[in-house]
Amino acid sequence: MNSLDKKFKTLVDLLQNRAIQNPQQIGYSFLIDGETDKISLTYQQLEKRSRAIAAYLQSVCPPGEVALLLYQPGLEYITAFFGCLYAGIIAVPAYPPRPNRSLERIQAIIRDSKAKIALTTKSIISSLERRVSETPELDNLGWLATDHIPDNVAEKWQEPNINQDTLAFLQYTSGSTATPKGVMITHQNLVHNSGLIHQCFGHSPQSKGVIWLPPYHDMGLIGGILQPLYGGFPVILMSPLMFLQSPVRWLQAISRYQGTTSGGPNFAYDLCVRKIKPEQIQTLDLSSWEVAFNGAEPISAEVLERFTNTFSVCGFRREAFYPCYGMAEATLIISGGNKLSPPVETTIETTALEQNQIVLVSPKEGTKKLVGCGQTLPEQQIKIVHPEKLTLCAEGEVGEIWVSGPSIAQGYWHKPEETKQTFEAYLAEAPRKEPFMRTGDLGFLEGGELFVTGRLKDVIIINGRNHYPQDIEWTVEQSHPLIRPGCIASFSVEVEGEERLVVVAEVERNFRQLLRGIQNSKLKTQNSNYTDESVSSVAVGLFSQRNGKSNRENFDNSQELIKSIQRSVSRNHDLQIYQILLLKPGAIPKTSSGKVQRYACREGFLAGTLQIFE
Repeated sequence: MNSLDKKFKTLVDLLQNRAIQNPQQIGYSFLIDGETDKISLTYQQLEKRSRAIAAYLQSVCPPGEVALLLYQPGLEYITAFFGCLYAGIIAVPAYPPRPNRSLERIQAIIRDSKAKIALTTKSIISSLERRVSETPELDNLGWLATDHIPDNVAEKWQEPNINQDTLAFLQYTSGSTATPKGVMITHQNLVHNSGLIHQCFGHSPQSKGVIWLPPYHDMGLIGGILQPLYGGFPVILMSPLMFLQSPVRWLQAISRYQGTTSGGPNFAYDLCVRKIKPEQIQTLDLSSWEVAFNGAEPISAEVLERFTNTFSVCGFRREAFYPCYGMAEATLIISGGNKLSPPVETTIETTALEQNQIVLVSPKEGTKKLVGCGQTLPEQQIKIVHPEKLTLCAEGEVGEIWVSGPSIAQGYWHKPEETKQTFEAYLAEAPRKEPFMRTGDLGFLEGGELFVTGRLKDVIIINGRNHYPQDIEWTVEQSHPLIRPGCIASFSVEVEGEERLVVVAEVERNFRQLLRGIQNSKLKTQNSNYTDESVSSVAVGLFSQRNGKSNRENFDNSQELIKSIQRSVSRNHDLQIYQILLLKPGAIPKTSSGKVQRYACREGFLAGTLQIFE
């Protein structure tokens, strides 16, 4: 482990040291417009602002209190987070409600965390005034605009009584499979996990980060904000919205500032391939990019290949890809590979996978290529366990991924039963020897490499065979160009005592115009991602189902798009789909980090509340 683990027990120690040793070094820069409009903070400025906010907090609430952080991505968020740490206050990173969007998640976090105070900016308080008065959870909070706290208040700061075991913050889970829960993260968890990332990514003071990830999630906060502080290197930050509006901004920032470490979930790389124009690609220089980390959702070998092929002309190297695996309950990173090696891939037989067995084969029909997520990291353990029997799986078997080590969090805030179920699991072979954390993910180890196959709760079991929803969703996405990428959910429902497959998918915003163009010109796509069969079955109609009737109002041949999906799923998975719904853009329920909430889609399907495209 890095020597910093022994030198610093808390993040407060770490920031104080940076401010003393390198006071004028710029630690954080934020691209306001996602491009060139930049503001920055030195370590000394950050430390002083943190003390000022902490001093004010110490005057209004006792140590150990819980504070909600409601900020847009930016430097104010960073100063408020460290302000809480400097005051011994437990921070709860969140994000301000967007106009006309539900407050349900924030209300749930406030109720669960029992936060008494909210830190934000004056402008956000002003924009929330009407909604605060209408929402009891928000109305009962004490509101503090940290951007109106003067710097000279820092002189009144008193060093808090904290140590490595003190809770630093509550990381609320994304809620992709359940109601969000507050994961209790201590200073020791953060320092240890930061050491693991530092070692895996080969960071040094010469490194430079470029991060667009949301700062209220573990990857954005710990990987994007805390890791650069730990490694003593600068980071360029931008809002996720700036990236989503124009994905080229991300790669332009890497090019302009010669970033060495950057990354995100699989969808981000896919988005770049699909949205960045050839003339924009010619202007990029990605030769400085050493670590292109990829995690937080299933990693597609096809996406890695397409990204490499598209951007190799800019100097991007396939070896830069760094697939990794982690989760909030383990602070962040759980497994990672060799920085200098290309991603590890393996091909398995899909029919064996359906029976939780791993059979390695050469790529051919009926196989699936998986990308490895690296190996167990120092002082940690990974086990593959039968989820019901709680026994170690044999080699070549898929099981639940269990983890132990100093990075594992302390449990869920005020949830002793859930904490026991998740964080206090014991192997049947060693019932009281060492507790493990159950990840809820399925996978296997091959030659020490971890391969993740899916979420335990999401697995679809039909006729005794296991099907992974992300595989079905990928097939649906590739079946037709008018289906929105990353906006598909597959799940099962019980019909007359049997599990049946349901697929819901959003269509593109310009669906009708594209459809008319296809119908009138019989246009054939040149995109090699789609098969000839999917092209020949291009929809010239629109299908939705309500009360068992087809809606044929707009076009005559209304079920062609549905048939395209059915054919692709049948051919690739040997499955019959019970029902397919085409939804309006934005209708798929997602977490705040952009993950599809399959359980919420299923509930919406059963309740008939999904917004069908008409």
